[in-house]
Amino acid sequence: MEPEALKICPYNPTHRMPASRLQYHLASCKKKNPNIAKKMANCKYNACHVVPIKRLEEHEANCVYRSATDDEPVNLPKFISPSLELTEKLSSATNQIPDAVVWNVDNTDHSSFILKTFTPKMLVCESDSRDLKKEAMADKHPNNNKK
Repeated sequence: MEPEALKICPYNPTHRMPASRLQYHLASCKKKNPNIAKKMANCKYNACHVVPIKRLEEHEANCVYRSATDDEPVNLPKFISPSLELTEKLSSATNQIPDAVVWNVDNTDHSSFILKTFTPKMLVCESDSRDLKKEAMADKHPNNNKK
């Protein structure tokens, strides 16, 4: 098995780590170096590419992760039939948009489905359950004199 190539941290060039750990390192190093992080920006094509803000545009133009589809503008279809008149457009639009107040169309009682505030009796996670077992054991112990 070949050793993984080492990557250099953009926040501190003395930091070197395997490429598989770079993203985790960048997150922690960014927090530890806020003054340097203010001057850096992430590439929109690869979050592990962190470059000075002044060079970001140049980097993104030449980024190896950039594809041809990234440059194409998103054009949503804007098909409106010229034969429709303004009144027809407005009437059809009002028919399609439901009234925000009228949501209970079938007039059935949905009160059983109302979500009430949830207040847990006890929060339990693995560490809590160990603590509860210890407390229960202590309560059952014959030398326990809690009074």
